[in-house]
Parts: sequence; C-alpha cells; structure tokens
Amino acid sequence: MKFLDQARVYIRSGAGGAGAVSFRREKYVEFGGPDGGNGGRGGDIIVKCVDGLNTLIDYRYKQHFKAGTGTHGMGRQRTGSDGRDVILKVPVGTQIFEEDNETLIADLTEVGQEIVLLEGGNGGFGNMHFKTSTNQSPRHANPGLEATDKWIWLRLKLIADAGLVGLPNAGKSTFLSAVSAAKPKIADYPFTTLHPNLGVVKIGERDFVLADIPGLIEGAHEGAGIGDRFLGHIERTRSIIHLVDGTQEDVVGAYKTIRGELAAYGHGLDEKQEILALNKVDALSDDDRDEKLAALREASGGEVLAISAVSHLNTDQVLYKVIGTMDAVKQKAEDEAKAALDETWTP
Repeated sequence: MKFLDQARVYIRSGAGGAGAVSFRREKYVEFGGPDGGNGGRGGDIIVKCVDGLNTLIDYRYKQHFKAGTGTHGMGRQRTGSDGRDVILKVPVGTQIFEEDNETLIADLTEVGQEIVLLEGGNGGFGNMHFKTSTNQSPRHANPGLEATDKWIWLRLKLIADAGLVGLPNAGKSTFLSAVSAAKPKIADYPFTTLHPNLGVVKIGERDFVLADIPGLIEGAHEGAGIGDRFLGHIERTRSIIHLVDGTQEDVVGAYKTIRGELAAYGHGLDEKQEILALNKVDALSDDDRDEKLAALREASGGEVLAISAVSHLNTDQVLYKVIGTMDAVKQKAEDEAKAALDETWTP
C-alpha cells in the first residue's frame, strides 16, 4: 500500500426534498383537504476515525464526495425518505483543515471519533403543514434547504511514541529495522526513505511505536531536499532519537543542522526530550570515536550514546531511555491532572 499523508477533498451535503402540494379527492370521503407530505432531509458528510488504516491513499483516487438528496414529499401525507449519509473513513491521527489548509476543524486521535462536517438540508413542509382554521386549503409548500459544499484538507500525523531524526544516511532506517519487525528500504545513497515508516519495538515487557521519517538537510524548512513536511509525523511523539553518522567528519555540524531545522519548523519539536546517539561507531577507531563523542557532548550539553544499528551495539540503551521518557511524561501528566483536581475540589 502506498503512503499518502495529505489529501484535498471536495464534500457536499445533500439538499432537502421539497414539500408536496396535494389534496384529497377520494370517493365516499365527505371532507377532502390538503394532504401533501414533507420532503426528506438531505444526507450528512461525516468523517470517522477507524482502526486498520495508516494512510490517506483512498483519497488520491477519489476526491469528490456527495451525500444523497432528500426525496420530495408526496400526496396522502407521505414524507419523503432522507438522503444517504456519506462517511469518510480516516486513520488515527488525521487532522481536518479548511480550504486554506491552516484553519483546523478537527483532530481525530482515537478510534471511533467522528464529526459531522456538513449537515444535510432540512426537507420542506408540505401544504398539509400549513392548514389552519382560517386557511383550510393552503396551496403552497416549502422547498427543501439547499446543499452546502466546500473543499477540505485531510492531513495525517502518525501516532508514535518516539521519532527518529537525522541527516540522510545517518542510519535511521537501519536502526528501525534492527529494533523492530519493520522492513524499510535501506541503501547507501541519500534520501532512501521517501515516506515515513512505523515499527513496533518490544523491549523487555514493554513496547512502543517508533517512527522513521525522511532525512533532513540544511534548509529543509525552506523546501531543500524533501523539505520538512514529514516532521508533522513526530509532533505527537514523547521523545526524539537523534542519530548522527559517526563516519562523517563534522559530527557537530550535522547535529546543529538538525537542531536548527527542528527549531525552524516549530510546533515544540526542539523542546522535546532528545536522545542523542552517535551511530556507526563500529566503523571508527577508539580515538576517533572518543573524540567525536566528546565533541557532541560539548555541543549538546548532555549525554551521547555510542551505538551501531548494524551490529546492535548499545541499541537497547536507546530503547530503555525511550521507555524512561514515556514513563516520565505519563507521570507528569498524572501529577498535573491530580493537581488540577485538587485545586477545583471543595468540601
């Protein structure tokens, strides 16, 4: 299945059916009168978050969705049937934006969530509805309300606990394949990864979801390389695993390039818990490795792990740090919720 994380879709609700103008003309019925029924209601456009999807590829081949029109009312007090609803099924993590691609309508983060984007038009009243003591034979009925339509954007942000970032060929896909059952494309040239990959990592009795996104280069926030569009897929992560290729000369420059792109992108990515690792250390001499580790520690001001995704050297240390970050974030959220509850509680 191909991966698609953004789609522009046209939606239109159903128009309401018109009310009927009708009069009874039955043999052996002493009194006639109006008996026109109401029109049916138009269908709604509904977006529903479902399980089992991880891409918006369905909306690449069909971009127009139109709900059913309500049936017109009929004589003998018959109300028209309602129009058919249209349900757009999307994966967990889908955001819905207005046509400007900036105004957020909804953010669907749990299976079963749904939202009515456009409501169908109400059906018009038939002439039976307008009968009064002073107007025994109304000869008019209401038309149904018109349909409403617009363009929307669907944007998918994958739900993952941790995300991998780094320059192209930093070993992100190799790391993902080493710690999970995912099989991303791996090759010895830049931009091997063209779309995000997800893998479920199991370590001890715990597991979490790890996301690998295409590599960033300097100027990605301005569109250089593949750009920074895929950074949206790690906005929801609790931590970021930053891999630096140990075989390159300027490891500090590589580190600062990625940090600069995260800061330029915004959305709090540069504030997330970072797990920094120097990758491919099995290809370095001891002196070279120690020198580059020291340089990275000085540049980052924190701990730097020495790992090799190919030989699985110290990869478990990275995974346990991710678990520790997840637990810390969860505990912090529980403490904040408890504090908020204590503030609002009164005897």
